[in-house]
Amino acid sequence: MRITLLGTGTSQGVPIIGCNCKVCTSEDPRDQRLRTAALVEVDGQNILIDAGPDLRQQLLRSHTTTLRALLLTHEHKDHTAGLDDVRPINFLMKQSLNIYGMARVLKVIRKDYDYAFNTYKYPGVPELILNPIHSDQSFWIDEVEIVPIKVHHMTLPILGYRIRNLAYITDASMIGEKEKEKLFDLDLLVVNALRIEEHYSHFNLAQALALIKEVQPRKAMITHIGHEMGLYEEVSKLLPSNVMLGYDGLTMDL
Repeated sequence: MRITLLGTGTSQGVPIIGCNCKVCTSEDPRDQRLRTAALVEVDGQNILIDAGPDLRQQLLRSHTTTLRALLLTHEHKDHTAGLDDVRPINFLMKQSLNIYGMARVLKVIRKDYDYAFNTYKYPGVPELILNPIHSDQSFWIDEVEIVPIKVHHMTLPILGYRIRNLAYITDASMIGEKEKEKLFDLDLLVVNALRIEEHYSHFNLAQALALIKEVQPRKAMITHIGHEMGLYEEVSKLLPSNVMLGYDGLTMDL
């Protein structure tokens, strides 16, 4: 199994339009972040997690031409606004794309991309199959078990996902004790941390590191990183030896 972080930035990306801070003007490519998404390759199949507004660029950069499924964490636009860009995947594979998410999330997809679900479709629209899932029930994609992890994005319930010995969580600000039990015995935990200072709807770095210390994955990556976090080179020096600050294109084999 392999994971590639397609994007590791916040809803505005990094650099932010009009910002001249040291991160947004950094020449280090690891400080330049597209909106958060990930690609998991397992048993020869590609599973995409989230489809934000940078999806076209991300799929081109990762040379991705096939997708078995899309897992949605929640309905915010920085995680769903690129969904139309799966059309070339539909054409190449000559099949629809299965999308998995909570019923509330899929309702938004059906509304925002209503043209893809019309009885009489305009030629060339994305071909999408919506599959509702529940936070307390695992499901299967072929021979791969997917375990949803319920977290909260401020007051909004959203999902992370465990795939075998990998867990991926973004946009979380709280996770309950029962859900933490799904995070033990991991080879890799990917978890969000927006910045050094606390934030009302996202983990900050200290909170993410506390979760990592509690569940003790063998390795961890930080994602959904804002420009307020600081320069990649400087922040990386503050992290434990088993924790990496994520960056776009970072790949790990499991």
